[in-house]
Order: sequence, then structure tokens, then C-alpha cells
Amino acid sequence: MAKYIIYFNQQWVGDHPAEWFAARGPLAKAVVEEIKVAGAYVFAGGLEEDHSKAFSADATSGTLTFTDGPYAETKEFLGGFTVVDVADEEAARLWAGKIAVACGWPQEVRRVV
Repeated sequence: MAKYIIYFNQQWVGDHPAEWFAARGPLAKAVVEEIKVAGAYVFAGGLEEDHSKAFSADATSGTLTFTDGPYAETKEFLGGFTVVDVADEEAARLWAGKIAVACGWPQEVRRVV
């Protein structure tokens, strides 16, 4: 078995009316439930959209420092992710495809090593 992370950047979501998002929520929850029933579920969740609420921990100077806000100022930031434990890449592709269809935006997949 191998773990894969399936994730998206918040900017990939796009602008949609509230009704569109309301219709997508149950679809995404149904896919997560399907992953659980299949025994492939490790974790899934969305992240706080206000990335200014993030904080950073950095000890590269030799002294641990905490800073409010994201570590790097970038245009894109992680919106949410799902971790699955599956037999192979083909199974990871299956779940990523189902998540992409349910959510309505792209997903990126990487094996966790």
C-alpha cells in the first residue's frame, strides 16, 4: 500500500455563486464517504481560506521564531487535501478523478514518501 496526497490550491476553485458551492459540498462529502467505505481513507480536510491567519515556525537561524502570516507570500496557497492509502497509482488516480469531478476544480496528486 502507498499513501497519496490529493490536493488543490485555493485559486484553482474559481469564482462561483453560493448555490454552486452548496451543490458541490454533498458531492465531495459523498466521495470522502466512498473512500472510507473502500478502506482507503487516511485524512481529508479544507484549510482556513484566510491565509493571513497562518503562522510560521522557523529555526534556520538557530533560534526558533514564530511569525504571524504565511511563511512565503505567494499568489497561490493550499485550499484542501485528501490523503488516501491505496494499492497503486491507478487507485490514486481513481480517487483523484472522483474528487475533481465532485469538487469541480483540478486536483494535483503526489505520492507520500
